[in-house]
Amino acid sequence: MQEIYVSTDVETDGPVAGRHSMLSMGSAAYAADKKLLSTFSANLETLPGFTADPVTAAWWATQPEAWSACRQNLETPAAAMLRYLAWLKALPGRPVFVAYPVVFDFSFVYWYLTQFAGENPFGYSAIDIKTYAMAMLRKPYRACGKRSMPAGWFDPFAHTHVALDDAIEQGALFCNMLRANLESAEPEH
Repeated sequence: MQEIYVSTDVETDGPVAGRHSMLSMGSAAYAADKKLLSTFSANLETLPGFTADPVTAAWWATQPEAWSACRQNLETPAAAMLRYLAWLKALPGRPVFVAYPVVFDFSFVYWYLTQFAGENPFGYSAIDIKTYAMAMLRKPYRACGKRSMPAGWFDPFAHTHVALDDAIEQGALFCNMLRANLESAEPEH
């Protein structure tokens, strides 16, 4: 079964899954050849009893368009995650979670999937784009931010802080990196 790279971005009201709410999520399912197979997005109601982090709330105040986008057409977390689970299971291969940074986005998606859908089809299969860049560039982790990555790895997408936009952008980046990595590993003829 082929791997499907599920580039995912979440927007939240704080830094800790299980303490803060996921406001929105977007996933873009890519084949290894960078074919965009399907997308998923949801804006979620905040969780009762959870409070927004003041630092995160101050940041959101600087992003009015993204804030407005993630507060439209709200779903309960249970409805959104059950819909997401069905979407993941309908993909034509095994899902691998991809994010930048994976530790943040995966922590929220994992918590929400297990809490509201009862299962996590990713298991612990997750790729961090910055760590992948570290391995490819052979540089220290903190020297591998997007500004230090080759321009050829990027498609002309804007980083909007709208979850689906950012998932598509980061998925294309990952697929470009994957292609470059595989091409550099091919034996010369």
